[in-house]
Amino acid sequence: MTTALKLQSTVRANGTLEVSLAEVDVPTPSADEVVVRIEATPINPSDLGTLFGPADISAASNIDNNGQVTLSAPVPAGLQASVAARLERPLPVGNEGAGTVVAAGSNANAQALLGKTVAMLGGEMYAQFRCINAAACLELPDGTTARQGASCFVNPLTALGMVETMRLENHSALVHTAAASNLGQMLSKLCSADGVPLVNIVRSNAQADILRAVGAKFICDSSAASFMDDLTDAIAETNATLAFDAIGGGELASQILTAMERVAGRDNSPANRYGSTVHKQVYLYGMLNTGVTSLDRTYGMAWGVGGWLLPNFLARVGADAGNALRARVAREITTTFASHYTDEISLTEMLDVTIAQRYQRKATGEKFLINPHKQG
Repeated sequence: MTTALKLQSTVRANGTLEVSLAEVDVPTPSADEVVVRIEATPINPSDLGTLFGPADISAASNIDNNGQVTLSAPVPAGLQASVAARLERPLPVGNEGAGTVVAAGSNANAQALLGKTVAMLGGEMYAQFRCINAAACLELPDGTTARQGASCFVNPLTALGMVETMRLENHSALVHTAAASNLGQMLSKLCSADGVPLVNIVRSNAQADILRAVGAKFICDSSAASFMDDLTDAIAETNATLAFDAIGGGELASQILTAMERVAGRDNSPANRYGSTVHKQVYLYGMLNTGVTSLDRTYGMAWGVGGWLLPNFLARVGADAGNALRARVAREITTTFASHYTDEISLTEMLDVTIAQRYQRKATGEKFLINPHKQG
C-alpha cells in the first residue's frame, strides 16, 4: 500500500466547516521514527475542539465534493472570528491512538519497536498510518490489543495528573465533576487503589449508579434539592480542598468553593471577616458548559480558580516523572485504566451526519472508537 486515508478539518472563508478524507502517501520513517498502522483511536472531548470547532453540528449536512463525501456545518457568524487563523488550512485530528509498528528507521530504539503494538500521543491519529518519533511510542505489554491501548494517554494521564497535582500542592483529597465519565470512572478506581478520598459530582441518579458499580463512596447529585448539603457533608468527611471541574461554565465551581468554606468555618476559630485561612482551589479542565463561569465569592479570600491542562502538567513534573506515570498506565491498562467503548466506527462513518451528531453530544456512558481500516 502506497497511499492511505487521513481525516482533516477545514474552516472555509465562506463561514462553513468541512470534515473530509484526504488520500496521502504512506510515510517513510527517518532514522529515529517508526510508521504505525493505526488500528484504534478514540474520540475524546479534546478532539472535538479541532474536529468541529464552534460549528453548529445540529445544522450539518453531507455534500458531494468531487465524488467524495464531506461533512459540512455552518460556523455561527458571531464565532467566526475565533477560527480566523484556521481559514482554508486543513488540520489533522486525533490526539492519541494505538496500532502495530510496520516500518522503522535505522536507530536502534526505532528498530526495537518493529512489529510491536504501541500506543501514541502526538496528534494526527485519525488516519490509517502515522509516522512518529519512536520516543513518543509506549510499547504495550504482550497480549494487549490496540483497542485496549488506544486510550493510554489522555484520560489515564489526566487522572494520574490530578492525583499528582493534589500531592504537589499539599492537598489530601479531591472533588471531581462530570464524574461518571470514562475519565471519572478511571479516577475513582485510581483513588480507591491509592487511598485518596474522592468526592464525585454527577448530574443524575443514573450517573450515580455508574459510579456505585465501580466502588465510589462519596457521590453527590447536582440535580438533587439536597445537593449543597450533600456536597458539604462529603467534603467534611474527606477534607477535600482541591477540585477538578470538567463543566467549566455556570456556578458549579462556585458551589464547590462555598461548600469547602462551610467546612473550613466549622473549626470554631474566632470569626474572620475575610473567611477561613484554608486555601481552596478549583481547576477548570473542561468546557462541557461553554457559558460564563459565575463566581459568587462568598468563600472568603483564601481561594483560587484556574485552568489545568495535561501537557502543562507533564511539562511541570518533567520527563522522568512523566515516564513513570506512562509506565504505570501500561501496567494497569486492562484494570485501573481500562476504557470501554459503545461504538466502533470507520473514518468514512465519522463523516455521516447522524453518527457525527451522536459522538458530538459527549453523552455519559457513550464512547466512540475509530478503526481507520474498517470498511464502510
